[in-house]
Amino acid sequence: MKKYLYLNIISIVLTTASCTKAVEGIHPVRKDLIELVFASGVLEADGENKLTAQTDGFIVQVNFNEGDEVVPGELLAVIDNHQNLANANSARVLNRIAQENTRPSAPALLQINANLAAATAKFKLDQLQTERYKRLYEAKSVSELEYQNAVLTATTSKASLNALQQQYNSIQVTAKQQAVAQRSAADVNAIIKDQNQVRAIIAGRIYEKQKQLGDYVRKGDVIAVIASQKLLYAKLSVDESNMASLKTGQAIIVKLNTNKHKTYKAVLHEILPAFDSGTQSFIVKAYFTDSLDFRIAGTQLEANIITGTKKNSLVIPREYLSYGDKVTLKNKKSVHVTTGIVSSEWVEITGGINEHDTLIPDLK
Repeated sequence: MKKYLYLNIISIVLTTASCTKAVEGIHPVRKDLIELVFASGVLEADGENKLTAQTDGFIVQVNFNEGDEVVPGELLAVIDNHQNLANANSARVLNRIAQENTRPSAPALLQINANLAAATAKFKLDQLQTERYKRLYEAKSVSELEYQNAVLTATTSKASLNALQQQYNSIQVTAKQQAVAQRSAADVNAIIKDQNQVRAIIAGRIYEKQKQLGDYVRKGDVIAVIASQKLLYAKLSVDESNMASLKTGQAIIVKLNTNKHKTYKAVLHEILPAFDSGTQSFIVKAYFTDSLDFRIAGTQLEANIITGTKKNSLVIPREYLSYGDKVTLKNKKSVHVTTGIVSSEWVEITGGINEHDTLIPDLK
């Protein structure tokens, strides 16, 4: 477990050891300990959006550079896809034809209308003929068979007229359905054609330009990365052995690799639930409480997460701890001790000796 130690001296100050004092030994001392978890990371912009190609083709226009600020809907690139343009034009023409077929002046409807007019005239004539034959039949001037033939002719004319009317209605319904389908197809193809134009989805800054003018892209290829320029956070990679001691709200001290002599205060904002196989670590987000004077995404950094504080802990200089967690007393007796936090300079002692014991370095 990677843990580091920051010490505040309470009362005892060790004087510079001379050869004589090294022989005389030292006593363990009491100090306040701050427990830290080390993490490496990078500055990232919040709300990152990857601008991707929605169609295949060559990039024939690029309207941005890294560092540019963009707004939603701004045209950033154009992809040349002739098939999309051809499909859109074809769908537009077919939609116009389908709309014209729903009008009364459509050729199919004009033909049916002409047939309807003729059928209507014939039905009226046959109906008059039936009425005349009825009077003649009642006057015994024609036979019953002749009268029935006139009735049958009128009935057939009426059936033909009704069939033509149904045909007219059916052609109208079919034409309207085709018009709806072609309108939908035209709208879809217009959208697909618009996918040749790559536009910004969010407001932000171009942090990364991944494709250049003339590059061939496939659907889904990332052309640029856009993110909010207002909020930069520290994306930290934490060893899995330290995750149990982390929780949101913990204070963090951050150093940017661009200036390791300056520190920034931050707070643990979010612990991502998934393990990052790329870095073989867990990822946490830290938001800065100090104002950043260096705001370039991708900057490498180091961080110490403050996971706890121990008051009045017993510590010894690290060089006094021998292999196997043993120390040597002034009488040269070797004693096993239990340890807590270990740093490059100090070791926390939790058992085995006390502050009254005198220690000497292991000279073996």
